[in-house]
Amino acid sequence: MQDLIYSVGAALLGLGILIVFHEFGHFLFAKLSGVGVLTFSVGFGPKLWVKRKGETDYALSAFPLGGYVKMVGEDPDEEVVQADIERSFAHKSLAKRIAIVAAGPGFNLLLAVILLLAVFLFYGVPVLSTQVGGVEPGSPAERAGILKGDVVVALNGSPVKDWEELSTGIKKSGGSPVTLQLRRGDQVVTATIQPAKKEGRNIFGEKRDEWMIGIGSHVSVQKGSPGLAVVRAFQQTYDYAKITLLALYKMIRGEVSPRNLGGPILIAQMAGQQAQEGLGSFLGFLAVLSINLGVLNLLPIPVLDGGHLLFFLVEAVIGRPVAVKHREMAQQVGVFLLMLLMVYAFYNDIARFFEKQVGG
Repeated sequence: MQDLIYSVGAALLGLGILIVFHEFGHFLFAKLSGVGVLTFSVGFGPKLWVKRKGETDYALSAFPLGGYVKMVGEDPDEEVVQADIERSFAHKSLAKRIAIVAAGPGFNLLLAVILLLAVFLFYGVPVLSTQVGGVEPGSPAERAGILKGDVVVALNGSPVKDWEELSTGIKKSGGSPVTLQLRRGDQVVTATIQPAKKEGRNIFGEKRDEWMIGIGSHVSVQKGSPGLAVVRAFQQTYDYAKITLLALYKMIRGEVSPRNLGGPILIAQMAGQQAQEGLGSFLGFLAVLSINLGVLNLLPIPVLDGGHLLFFLVEAVIGRPVAVKHREMAQQVGVFLLMLLMVYAFYNDIARFFEKQVGG
C-alpha cells in the first residue's frame, strides 16, 4: 500500500510539473502577444481550488490528466466586446496564434532539455567510449584474443572516436573480416576478426539479424564538462522525439504491437520505480515523458495543439478561418479517437498488471 501511495504521488507530481510547464508556454506567449488570459487550469472538470490574480483565475481541477488556458476571444465566432478586441486571440495575426498554440508542446521539449541538462551537470554525462567493457564467451572477439579493457583506436585502418562509430562499422561489414587496432596498456595490438551474424532486437522489439564480433561497451561518466552536457541534452531530446515519432509510425503500420502503449497505471508504476532509484533517474524519466507529451500534442488530431495548428495551416491556404461547424465535427472525431486510445492504453495497463500477478 505504501508503494502504491508513493508511485501515485510521484506520478501526480511529475504530471503536474509537465502540465504546468506546457500550459505556461501557452500562457506566456498569449501574454507576450497581448492576449487576455481568463483561466490557467491544471486538470479538467470541476475546480477544486481557484486563486484570482488580475483578470486570470489560476485553478486546480479534479481530473489531473491535462490542463488548459482559456483566452479572451479564443473562439473565432465568439462575440467579443469592443474594448476586448485588441486582446482577443481570434483577432490576432495568424503568426501570433500559431506561436501561442505551438508554445505548449515547445515548452515540453524545452523542459526535457532543462531536466536532462540538470541530470548531466549534477550526475555527469554517460559516455560510451571505444573501450571494451566485456567479451562474450566463444565469440569471434574471444577467439581473436581481444580482452576486456582493450581500447579500439582504429577499424580497418580508420580511426574511431566513439562506440557508435565502431559498432556501425562492424554491422556494415556484411560479414567481411574486420581489422581492429587496439591499445592494450603501452602496446598497440592488431586483430583481424570474422564477424558472425546474430539475431537481436532493436528498441522497438523487432527482430533483426546483425553482424557482431561479441564485445560489449564500457560506460564511463564524464563530469565537469558543461559544454558536453548542453550538447548531449539537446541531442538526446532530439533523439527521443524522433524515436517517439518512429514508434507511432510503426504502430500505425502494424510493425510494432500497440500493446506497448501505456496508460496512467504504467506511468505511476514507472514514476514510482524511478523515484525510488534516485532524483537523477526520476528527472530523466520526466524528461522522456515531457518529450512524449510534446510530440503527441503536435500530432494533427483535433482537440490537440497539432489539430489547432492544422486548422491554422488550412486558414493560411484558404485565406479565412475554418468554419465553426467543420471544426466542431473534426473535434468530435478527435475526442472520440483520443477516448479510444485512452481506453486501450488503460486496458493494456490492466492486462499487464494481471499478467504480472499470474506470472509472479
